Amino acid sequence: MTPRFALIGVVTSDMAASLAFYRRLGLVFPEGSEEQPHVEVELPGGLILALDTEKTIRSFHAEWRPPSGGGRIGLAFRCGSPAEVDATYEDLVGAGHHGELKPWDAFWGQRYATVHDPDGNGVDLFAPLPAAE
Repeated sequence: MTPRFALIGVVTSDMAASLAFYRRLGLVFPEGSEEQPHVEVELPGGLILALDTEKTIRSFHAEWRPPSGGGRIGLAFRCGSPAEVDATYEDLVGAGHHGELKPWDAFWGQRYATVHDPDGNGVDLFAPLPAAE
């Protein structure tokens, strides 16, 4: 068997805050997930997003420490329209999340924005721009 990419893991310092953030982006986690050390949600296409607390990671890797810098990975959510990029960005920033890049029309033909999840991971929001006439 050839290995198959199946899971994206995010280590979180605050499970409840991370769940609230990703739920605002439409992901559905099981009821009571806030009290769990490991939570998974299946994404369209079968890929899994897993959230683990720092304590969970240390349970099998005692020397693990959170990285001191961010920006090494990024997640992206496709929105239904450029207006939805703007609305989603405003919703997340209004809920207290850091807005890294305000929505803008990217030269590659998308409305694009970046916010940070509660652990500082970059989460991009994008939608195709209407074709120029």
